[in-house]
Amino acid sequence: MDALRLHRIEYAHRYRNWGRSLTTVSEVTKVLADVLQVGSRAEKWDSSTSLLGSVPELDSMAVVGVIGALEEHFGISVADDEINAETFSTLGSLSAFIEQKLHA
Repeated sequence: MDALRLHRIEYAHRYRNWGRSLTTVSEVTKVLADVLQVGSRAEKWDSSTSLLGSVPELDSMAVVGVIGALEEHFGISVADDEINAETFSTLGSLSAFIEQKLHA
């Protein structure tokens, strides 16, 4: 396989994954906005947005509701021992966790 063709394949793979990751961040944002009822504030969120400790609506009880909504929305199952504070640290870390579950 020539170098140019290999480069195109690698680029397409990276671009496809990048787009899927952006879509996941967008979908996770929608779920969070719905469950937490934060309204238009969520429109300003991106993958670097801090969640735990920064979004007042996201308390320990809300985390349970968010997990349930994410399970339903993405068709995944999340075990209790898979969740920790780092998972909910940022929108990006939560989205990465969802991506991992989708490809497990």
